[in-house]
Amino acid sequence: VLDRGFVLGDGIYEVIPVYGRKPFRLPQHLARLQNSCDGIRLRNPHDAAGWTALIDELIGRQDFADQNLYLQVTRGVAKRDHAFPQSAEPTVFLMANPLVTPSAEQFEAGVAAVSATDNRWQRCDIKSIALLANVLLRQLAVDAGATETILFRDGYLTEGAASNIFVVKGGVILAPLRNHLMLPGITYDTVIELARAHGVPLEVREISEAEVRAADELWLTSSTKEVLPITRLDGRSVGEGQAGPVARHMLALYQTLKQAG
Repeated sequence: VLDRGFVLGDGIYEVIPVYGRKPFRLPQHLARLQNSCDGIRLRNPHDAAGWTALIDELIGRQDFADQNLYLQVTRGVAKRDHAFPQSAEPTVFLMANPLVTPSAEQFEAGVAAVSATDNRWQRCDIKSIALLANVLLRQLAVDAGATETILFRDGYLTEGAASNIFVVKGGVILAPLRNHLMLPGITYDTVIELARAHGVPLEVREISEAEVRAADELWLTSSTKEVLPITRLDGRSVGEGQAGPVARHMLALYQTLKQAG
């Protein structure tokens, strides 16, 4: 019970989708894990080969092929004190559950979202297990019967409480800038790579709240939701109120990529 992850939220985590027993974009996930470790000055207990071996073992123990793999590293067990302990070994925890992604019907209908002021800390680029602010913001959506909360800071889009957010206007995909105010999602990066590789118009820049509210399409992206349209925001319809053509195109590209391994 004196693990610093439990008493102080002193740790980081990753969520890795597994398709057909193959982890999707594992090198990118492990690179982000290292960035999170560096961001909180936590020694990474394994190199890439060590993590790959652990992950492969965990995947092999399950009787389902598509998996939602969670891994967590904390600073370890020590007497409760805010200061870093002089001698503590990182605690490593991994688990796998069946991966459930949106159905075709859910994709076409899209989901509802609400909006809120982004009141989290200034290092949202670290995938920290200290997620209380995200929990409270996500609960705003749950209380409203919605799926996600879209966050704005100083009049500009940052991300969702548990996802990245994309905007489409006039056939152009708008993506918020990667910085310390948002988590650099692996699916976010994948969407940008696919758009550039297939000639889909794309702008990566600051996106105003007004642009979000006037969008033709909104999507949320994450390792488990993949690319999922948001068709209602704060009770108002987004675009035509259903999945748009750019979302359909991008999801098709994403499915082709993941099936290729």
